[in-house]
Amino acid sequence: MKFKTFIKIYYSHRLAKANFFKKTYINLVLPFIYLLNKFYYPKTKNLDLFALNHEHLFLKDLNFLFQFFNSDKGNFYINQYQKPAKKDKKLISGHAYHTFYEKFFQKEKTKTLNILELGSFRGNAAAALFFYFKNAHINSGDIFPDLFTYKSKRINNFFIDTSSELELQNKIVNKDQYFDFIIEDAGHYLKDQIISLFILFRMLKPEGVFIVEELDFPDIRNDMNIDNEKPTLREILYLIKKNKNFYSKYISDNDKKYFIDNFKEINIFKGKFNEIAFIKKK
Repeated sequence: MKFKTFIKIYYSHRLAKANFFKKTYINLVLPFIYLLNKFYYPKTKNLDLFALNHEHLFLKDLNFLFQFFNSDKGNFYINQYQKPAKKDKKLISGHAYHTFYEKFFQKEKTKTLNILELGSFRGNAAAALFFYFKNAHINSGDIFPDLFTYKSKRINNFFIDTSSELELQNKIVNKDQYFDFIIEDAGHYLKDQIISLFILFRMLKPEGVFIVEELDFPDIRNDMNIDNEKPTLREILYLIKKNKNFYSKYISDNDKKYFIDNFKEINIFKGKFNEIAFIKKK
């Protein structure tokens, strides 16, 4: 984890609110706090080597794997958002999305797949998918790729800012690479969710599935929709399900037409806390 990443994740919000004296104090002690946490930060794990002595993991279900690798997509996990130096190992409730993932993933387990994950964070979900799909290639993108703690011949970790149409175009669309599954678990902001789906939907293979986690964030959290813009992606998807028209300044006419002409079904489920959407292509 780079120093800039450490500040951005754990201290940028504090610095923004701090007065002059507190800001000065934080800036003075930050290098020492960073060095302490860097000592506790996990070393990068080579999953290809790890798998040699853990072949039983290829037989496990998603909930087991999500918890084993500490992803919040399962029933329980250890808070992965706390600073590394903190040693609280208490299990807390996860989103429990695993049951919905299994519905779409189970029949594809042994196939040779290409998966795109947006919002990889520490790589815990990617590690779980590595064992669930033993023949899959996983592309994991994040705004902080230096947080990723795994490596493999089957995993490609890269930088991407999903709030930028240009980034999505240059880093993914222009690569002319198509995916069986696209998992959008990045910023969860209103604009990010909308442009990610409508720009990248054409990069799905036939019968591919686009997944949006925390679909309802822009509807229930002010920090994910600061200007209270409408419609949210959740509202757009429900309008489409009802065969009603919609307009968003973030969606081009071409991307809108492509989506309407090529989606097969839209499924929205409620996890333990939030909603998740599975959008299947024709």
